[in-house]
Amino acid sequence: MELTLATILVAFAGVFLISFMRGAFGGGFAIIGIPLLSIVMDPVAAGGLLAPLFIAMDLVALRYWKPSTWSKPDLVLLVPGLVIGIGIGYVVFRVLDHRAIAILMAAITLAFVGLWLIRGAEVTPHPRSRPKAVAAGFTSGITTMVAHSGGPPLAMYLLPLGLSKEIYAGTTSLFFTVGNATKLVPWLILSQPSIGTWTLMALCLLTIPVGVWSGWRLHGVLDQRQVYRACYGLLVVTALKLLWDGVSGFIA
Repeated sequence: MELTLATILVAFAGVFLISFMRGAFGGGFAIIGIPLLSIVMDPVAAGGLLAPLFIAMDLVALRYWKPSTWSKPDLVLLVPGLVIGIGIGYVVFRVLDHRAIAILMAAITLAFVGLWLIRGAEVTPHPRSRPKAVAAGFTSGITTMVAHSGGPPLAMYLLPLGLSKEIYAGTTSLFFTVGNATKLVPWLILSQPSIGTWTLMALCLLTIPVGVWSGWRLHGVLDQRQVYRACYGLLVVTALKLLWDGVSGFIA
């Protein structure tokens, strides 16, 4: 990867966008920033660039999403599946076709949002479910490892619980803090970043604090309904991006 001014500016924009989403919604929507990065690098290189930067985002986000914003009963159910899913995802990345996984995840996500719209686009709290939590954590682990897109499975579990916007974002934030720490080494093994990539990582660190802070400020301005609607909207964007990646990959 050639370290040009264009590469640096595009990487800055992509990392800022992901950091912004981290501060506003707790994480899970990194895939939205990856199209920007793919302009100047291939997806695997982008994944290797982001893996250490996610750790920096997590450390900054902990300043805003403190333990009082974590739903501990849900995290106890979600995190074990997440760690196992990341391990499976590493194998999937090397062995199976991730294009098919992307298409399947996109279809499930769009169906989930479609059902929400059919029901009137309202948040109706549902009881906590251990099997659903385990499945969500496991699936999120696989998709976050394969495509940095662990947000949809987690959101499909958390959104129907009707948590407060702070608890939703804080729980999501800690969930991905664990996930990002777990997948760091596997992603570095897969991508094997060059010296240029490490240099670009160091430069992109500058955008993270302001990106997370800006997102957190937006979260404070939005009310509960707006945050939930934004999350459902981001699920659609994420699903369409996954669908595009999968279909265009097969066509190519």
